[in-house]
Amino acid sequence: MELSEKIKILSDAAKYDVSCSSSGSNRKNKKNGMGNASISGICHSWSEDGRCISLLKVLFTNHCIYNCNYCINARSVDSKRASFTVDEVVDLTINFYKRNYIEGLFLSSGIFKSCDYTMEKLIEVAKKLRTEKNFNGYIHMKAIPGASEDLIKELGRYVDRMSINIELPTEESLALLAPEKSIDEITKPMDLVSKTLFMNGLEKKSRSRKNLFLPAGQTTQMIVGAGNIHDIDVITRSQMLYDDYSLKRVYYSSYVPVRENSNLPNISTPLIREHRIYQADFLMRFYGFNSRDLLSHEKKDFDLNLDPKMDWAIDNFTNPVEINKASLDELLKVPGFGPKAARKIVKARRAFPLKFEDLKKLRISTKRAVNFITVSGKYYGRKFDTRDTLRSIILDRESSEQLSFLEWKILWFMYTMEVLKVF
Repeated sequence: MELSEKIKILSDAAKYDVSCSSSGSNRKNKKNGMGNASISGICHSWSEDGRCISLLKVLFTNHCIYNCNYCINARSVDSKRASFTVDEVVDLTINFYKRNYIEGLFLSSGIFKSCDYTMEKLIEVAKKLRTEKNFNGYIHMKAIPGASEDLIKELGRYVDRMSINIELPTEESLALLAPEKSIDEITKPMDLVSKTLFMNGLEKKSRSRKNLFLPAGQTTQMIVGAGNIHDIDVITRSQMLYDDYSLKRVYYSSYVPVRENSNLPNISTPLIREHRIYQADFLMRFYGFNSRDLLSHEKKDFDLNLDPKMDWAIDNFTNPVEINKASLDELLKVPGFGPKAARKIVKARRAFPLKFEDLKKLRISTKRAVNFITVSGKYYGRKFDTRDTLRSIILDRESSEQLSFLEWKILWFMYTMEVLKVF
């Protein structure tokens, strides 16, 4: 098979994996080397359709011994199969880098022959890039659940980030859709990576040396909407992964039907649902929320019409928060206030009691917060008597804003068309 055809098949097969962010690595170029995966991330290019592209993102092979019901690369799927050699991946990476097409490599793989054999091939690629080609750019590779601990540790010495995809949040969903996998099998290498990172961090402090084991940490991915899975299942699992294994990120991917199966929906999951889960994820990582705060067994899914923070604020509203007295944690839970705005408020009020006009001077938007705060004891929002009334006020405002935005986009498009006519 021609190399160009392999690239076409294996890059297309890799498009469903979204856990390939590159930020956080501090690997820098060395003398006579090439590439640089600095802490600021990597350079980006853009495709014709506007997608941001910076990594060579391919599978080593789309052959797989597993038969996951949601996967296009499952062994029972009648699709064209291909495999790279180690040298082909290495040469592609170096040649694409030299042409300024990419700044790094994202390499995953179907599992062929065995977990250990697949891991050995990925290690060969990483090792050859680092030691023979002197490539110091960003490398993100997938660890294979079920591979030996020694192989996982070895891979971690050559790559910047490692991801182990959990795909589904519960044992029940895995048993139904990926019966050859288990949560324990997937989280075992996560635990190993987490403990190794911790021990390397201690050694780095005691010996004043660089931590060369996974400087950009580990990530995972979950599918949203595959089977009878609720949002609470997804964010509860994410919370556990962050707490237990110190993951840098959990990525989410809306389910796309790629094969027929009675246990799976025949339509794609709306992207707004994926968006709401991403918003909830940020609330858990940066705003002091817990998964139990956001959803419950009585309310298992997010309201698609409201962002999770606003939804939580309405459901838990008792009295407006006085910004001159509220703690940082309380301010972070006010809709419209992010970490930066909350810290600005805390810092400014040390000098003098804040007034409503002061928030504007501090460039803090109050549009979404106004119904949930008082400023020097005064309430500036619309009056309401019940939470249902508050919800209606918020929904009316946000729906009108969305309409206004759509109208603006239409007007801008019409204006652009008129301008183009001139030329």
